[in-house]
Amino acid sequence: MGARASHCKAAGTSGRRATREREPMIRAIAAAVSVTLALAPAAAQDEADLEPPLVVAVVAHPDDELFMAPALAALAREGHFVRIVHATPGDAGPGVSNLPKGAALAETRRAEADCSGKALGVSEVVNLGLPDGKLADHVRDGSLAKTLHDHLAWADVVLTWGPDGGYGHADHRLVSAIATQMVQAQPEGDRAALFYVAIPAGRLPPVAEMQDWAMTDPKLLAEGIAYTPADLAAARAAAMCHVTQFPEASREGMMGLFDATMWRGRVHFRKAF
Repeated sequence: MGARASHCKAAGTSGRRATREREPMIRAIAAAVSVTLALAPAAAQDEADLEPPLVVAVVAHPDDELFMAPALAALAREGHFVRIVHATPGDAGPGVSNLPKGAALAETRRAEADCSGKALGVSEVVNLGLPDGKLADHVRDGSLAKTLHDHLAWADVVLTWGPDGGYGHADHRLVSAIATQMVQAQPEGDRAALFYVAIPAGRLPPVAEMQDWAMTDPKLLAEGIAYTPADLAAARAAAMCHVTQFPEASREGMMGLFDATMWRGRVHFRKAF
């Protein structure tokens, strides 16, 4: 459990409704999110003594956060508590490294994830430690949901993969499905705002590796998080952390490519419900 969640639990409150006075502010945030996903900067909140909104990005592997990296940097820069949760350490994905699958690879990729989180300026990076490529084994027994629960329980906003999982990766799809299952079970008034990151149709980067990625009708993508050149620079620094996964040239050019094609100044999201 993260520091912010621990504080909320100790106080006997949820992160969304610490006090009655906080409820109007949270409703206002939810309204703003439903329009643009641009949460008001935490520094501009009237109730200066309140905790900043908690934004949780739930993904499967270290490096998945890169698909929304400048948005996370923007939210962190604006003063929000941003937590990245990786379901697995990526222990089955050596990428371009010569590391064997297993514990050593997991340790290296955890370090890369921490490096990425630091570059983006987020508050917390969490790894659930479940086995890479085997998340389906942890669905029926409820262990995936149980492991994820404490990290989502007080979230104001949850960002995750869409049902497509980007390019259909089974772990991506499962993380999205479990996050959705958990949020939809939350009672009204305590329910986090849930958004799926997406690529607008017609904006696939012109590289062979991404031609099988899923796209979304732009009419469904009313929400988005705008980012600044500084946020994009932070995303570039985050990409450089994932040495095991991409050649240096790819790490150097990835964020610029995404910026010029699928993002164009705004990371796009679809509101789940």
